[in-house]
Order: sequence, then C-alpha cells, then structure tokens
Amino acid sequence: MPNMSGDFQEDANYLPLESDALVYIIADAKKARPVINLLPIQELSDRQVVQMLDETGVLAVALFSPASGRRYQIAAWGNYPSFQAGLALGSNSGWKKKRSAAGGNYWHSQTNRLSLAMSSRQVRAVISTDSEPVDPITPAPGMEIPEGFNEFRRGSIFSCWLESPNFAISRIMNDLGVPFNSPVKKLFISLALTQEENYETVLRLQFENASYARAMTAILNIAYNRLRGSAGSLITSILFTNPPAQNGNNVDIRTAVLNEESIVQLLGLFTLF
Repeated sequence: MPNMSGDFQEDANYLPLESDALVYIIADAKKARPVINLLPIQELSDRQVVQMLDETGVLAVALFSPASGRRYQIAAWGNYPSFQAGLALGSNSGWKKKRSAAGGNYWHSQTNRLSLAMSSRQVRAVISTDSEPVDPITPAPGMEIPEGFNEFRRGSIFSCWLESPNFAISRIMNDLGVPFNSPVKKLFISLALTQEENYETVLRLQFENASYARAMTAILNIAYNRLRGSAGSLITSILFTNPPAQNGNNVDIRTAVLNEESIVQLLGLFTLF
C-alpha cells in the first residue's frame, strides 16, 4: 500500500492525486477554512467531512469533469483517529470494505458515493458521480506539480492551478471585448491573508515563452487603462485594480483586496466550482 504515514512536504514534486483533473488545489485547512466553508460543495457540510477538516492541516483537492466518474478527489494531512474510525465504519452496514488496486483497503459508501482510506496521518477520499466504488488511493508518483507552482504559492493559505485554462480565460476576455490569441499553458491562483483578515490574490498566466507573455501583457495593459475603476463589474473591479506585470514566461495580475465572498466569486469566474 502507498505510504500514508508522512506529513505534507512543501517542496514535493507530486500530489497523491489522479492526473486527469481540471483543477488542483492546495490549502491550509485551518487558515483558509472561511473560504473553504463558502465553496459550493454540498459535501463540505456533511458532519463527517466537517470532523475531518477539524483535524486537517493541509488539504489537496482535484476537481474532475463528470465524464471521469469522479467529482472530487481529496488528499489530506493531519491527525486522525484512524483506529476508532475503522471500528465505526466496520460496524456501519452502509460502509463496505474494498481492496485497493494500489494495495491495502478502503471503505466505500454507496449512499454517499464516497470512497475513503485513512491512516493516523493522512486521508484519501473520492466523491464519485455514481454509486459504484472508485479507488481513492492513487499509486505513486501521482500528479506532477507544475514547474514554478511551489515557489508561486509560498506564503499562501490557498492556491490552485488550472490544467487547461484557455476556455475560461477566452470567455472572460471576450466578455470584456479584449482580443485573446496567446494560448495559456497554466493558470495559477494564490491567496494570502492580510493583517485585516482579508485576502491578497495573485493570478499567474503561464505561457510557452516570453514573447507570448510580452504580447499578453501589452493587451492586458490596454484593457487595464481602459477598464480600471469601472463600476458594476466583478471582473473589472477585481482583475483591473492593478496593472499586469510580465515575469519571464508569465503574466502576473494582483487583484484588489478581497473578502471571502469575493474570493468565491473570483474562483467561479474560472469555473472552479
């Protein structure tokens, strides 16, 4: 069975998640809890999930397209009562023990469409689209973290990347009447707490080369000069508060200072939820 005894490694090159998801999230489960609680994920209000989050330090989540058979996959690191949980699940007829293809066992609830594996230090879980069991344990190495993402998210309490962000970004740019023809490799988002308990947010558009990044910076600066200070639009008020800046092959956008509700709206712009 994969090693589920260690703590989260900040400089890890892989997450123990499947590699065909649309979005990957890494969050400080305690400091980012106000944002996590507002995410439109019904399972977050489940009593057992709330109890798990209470004991979690770091949370990694993958969001999938419905065609994959999964909705969310979770890897969590913390301190868990795995022995007591195993006894409780074993005595509950709604949970069945299954064999993982990666080795070891996991529990599956047909009613909750939830598969769960737990040790004293880690939890692996999958919420599926139907009642059939889906193995929550991803064999090593798992999903590779994009180059530069660990450095980008340093100091953040919530960060994520989109594997294929072009559709979402094209839709936003088209809504603004801004031309968009430079393919974006990845979109990174990070949140950091301010002293006033709000959030500073940075978006990074990662391109194939510096020429693409330079061209997009010029386009976005034209949009910034035209749209900054515009009232009534979430996109313009958040994304065009500060001018975009080129950083090698990347374009960085620092948003306005946001509260939890605005953060959820921002994530929704990129169809994370």
